[in-house]
Amino acid sequence: MKIAIIAHDGKKAEMVQFVMRHIQFLKSKKIELVATGTTGKHAQDSGLEVERYESGPLGGDAQIAADVVNGKIQMVLFFRDPMGKHPHEPDILMLMRICDVRNVPIATNPATAELLIKAIGVGKF
Repeated sequence: MKIAIIAHDGKKAEMVQFVMRHIQFLKSKKIELVATGTTGKHAQDSGLEVERYESGPLGGDAQIAADVVNGKIQMVLFFRDPMGKHPHEPDILMLMRICDVRNVPIATNPATAELLIKAIGVGKF
């Protein structure tokens, strides 16, 4: 299983903490992580093994959406900052739409991400 991780600037530390908290579980399930550029760099700097794509504003969200379309990504964890302005908002909305169209779970906050991780543990994915 491949999971994409994405986080807006104000949520990057929270994303890294979330993944670190679940790292042993993710490793035990042989889950691969991919991330948009800066989120991936933060994750790598914390010792996580992550394949990095472009940053979101430079097309990383679109790259992840393309992998969702091609069946290469089975889940997306996207910690969004609902209070911030994002110049690549159309890409964000496109990614969320593609996940809905392809029936790929997408968590936009830590509470939902927690539920999805627990669902993997009971074999729902």
